[in-house]
Amino acid sequence: MPLTEIYLPSPATERYMDLSLLFWGKQDCDPGHYWGPGLRDMYIIHYIHSGTGQFRLGELSYELHAGQGFLIIPGSLVYYKADEENPWTYSWVGLKGLHAKSLLQRAGLSSANPIFDATEQKDFFESVYEQFHQALEDHPGSADLFSQSLLYQYMARLVACNKMPSAPAHAVNTKEAYINKAVAFIENSYSLPISVQDIANFVGLDRTYLSGLFKAQLGVSLQAFLLRFRMNRAVELLHHQELTIGDIARSVGYTDPFLFSKMFKRVIGSSPRASRDHINRTAT
Repeated sequence: MPLTEIYLPSPATERYMDLSLLFWGKQDCDPGHYWGPGLRDMYIIHYIHSGTGQFRLGELSYELHAGQGFLIIPGSLVYYKADEENPWTYSWVGLKGLHAKSLLQRAGLSSANPIFDATEQKDFFESVYEQFHQALEDHPGSADLFSQSLLYQYMARLVACNKMPSAPAHAVNTKEAYINKAVAFIENSYSLPISVQDIANFVGLDRTYLSGLFKAQLGVSLQAFLLRFRMNRAVELLHHQELTIGDIARSVGYTDPFLFSKMFKRVIGSSPRASRDHINRTAT
């Protein structure tokens, strides 16, 4: 098959901050087809359905075959190439999230060991690409939820492939724990007029340090995360026709509807009223 890659709409992926499915794809590679050397800014997991090829991560090089897979790590220099005589077919998933690194570590995957053997989980990995497509076709209104559930199954299967778990299930990175605590506070309190300082006080960290953790782990500052979270929730509330723009503003922590509309347009790209009109048109 030619290169096939499917991207989920960004509002859906942004809703799941612990583990976010960004895209998936599959390709029958031509002989010698390659990518890199280059960098990616998300985790990408490849599973090899047939054929052989080479994967390089930094100075490490691996010759791989069907039933194996490899992990691309954000910010790492990688190169991979299909064999000239027996080119591989592979499928992949791209993901981000607070728990992505720790789950991959439980699967024994890291820059020191980016390869996995999925022989005992072959039936799942052989069919998961089709399962993602089936979710998209059968459940267009909730494909993001079905795809997200498949991503968790994917990660569970990866962990099952690891014969020597590298970390117990309860082990959590300290920085990750701080971010999880901040995110939980935002999820429970976004409708109140909370500030970045309020979040930092709740977590027990300096606001600048906490914002730096968000920037390093998620690519956005704490302030930007809070704003995006509120505006994504506002988009969902626009579907409720009985709510006025002022009602929605107050529901996501803004006492001033004009300020809310300004921030909404900055994040979403259109005004709340224009966004509601678009929702109404697409619903009919």
